[in-house]
Amino acid sequence: MINFTFRNDTKIIFGKGTEEQIGTEVEKYGKKVLLHYGGGSIKKYGLYDRVLRSLKDEGLEIIELGGVRPNPVLSMVNKGIDICRREKIDFIIAVGGGSTIDSAKTIALGVPYSGDVWDFYEGRTEPEEIIPVGVVLTIPASGSESSDSAVITNEDGMYKKGFTNELLRPEFAILNPEITYTLPPYQTACGSSDMMAHVMERYFTTVSDVELTDRLCEATLKTIISNTLKVLEEPENYSARAEIMWSGTIAHNNLLDTGRIGDWASHKIEMEISGLYDIAHGAGLAIIFPAWMEYVYKKDINRFARFAVEVWNVEYDFNDVEKAAIAGIKKLKSFFKEIGLPITLKEAKIPYNSFEEMARKCTEWGAVGNFVRLETDDVIKILEIAK
Repeated sequence: MINFTFRNDTKIIFGKGTEEQIGTEVEKYGKKVLLHYGGGSIKKYGLYDRVLRSLKDEGLEIIELGGVRPNPVLSMVNKGIDICRREKIDFIIAVGGGSTIDSAKTIALGVPYSGDVWDFYEGRTEPEEIIPVGVVLTIPASGSESSDSAVITNEDGMYKKGFTNELLRPEFAILNPEITYTLPPYQTACGSSDMMAHVMERYFTTVSDVELTDRLCEATLKTIISNTLKVLEEPENYSARAEIMWSGTIAHNNLLDTGRIGDWASHKIEMEISGLYDIAHGAGLAIIFPAWMEYVYKKDINRFARFAVEVWNVEYDFNDVEKAAIAGIKKLKSFFKEIGLPITLKEAKIPYNSFEEMARKCTEWGAVGNFVRLETDDVIKILEIAK
């Protein structure tokens, strides 16, 4: 186990009806708020009205910016920055999933900064301050509700990049599992894939003697797997929805990072796919992660065998450890297929003519991944496996 510092300052407000508390939470930070959200679902199912009522009950002035799309874009961020500056916004509320939250975080980064907010994503500078952000989570998936990171796509060149800084953690996150009852099965499945990828990025490490976080990772994965199957059968199963929602937060709040070094190559490769072709992030990860596993598992067959045994209940073969390792990868692919996700680029209708472009963008700052360092040619080979 390596040295680490762990902190997470996001206040979690979890449970039934907790969105009614948002006004009380926000009024501590000022009187003028930007309400940031995506499509019409929050209005269709009444969440928008409940949030608005709670804010108005506290006498807050509300400016709205809707229309965030999956794989949020820089043009929307810049629009939000302009609104916040012009209206002198004190606080940003993100009502939605990871796309809305990441858009809100990036707006919050850009408002006090005199330059182009994309500078942060290009690694040119670090922020000194940020407008505070709060979250009402509608889609458990990205973990952005309490993470220190955000991902944005720049339409100029279709570059999708992430940025990480402690200032990006929201002040609070409201998590009501009831809100997720109306999620379509495909969105539920994509969310579960996203959460699992966050755990697996951390699980596949070269750091030894990390038994506690190994077991935490395995437990989180098993919880996501079993409860995803439940909610796809019973969309209004509160207990199963609650397990998934909390697992999504735990998967990406850095607790599972402690004492270890994660990989993150699969995320970087997938971001090039969704950046170009606008596929749901979780669906892209369901394609790329097993392909990455097939390419790198011989680096540490024992770790992959443990993954198979502890997460998927594969029988350990003392005479053929590799057999168990391969079986675990197959189990993962079968699970993704069972919950309705694509497991090949062909199934997702992703063309094969962009492999070199995606690999070049993925590695433009150098090799990616920590479990195995991947150069441009390695990324192309993984994309070939994923075909």
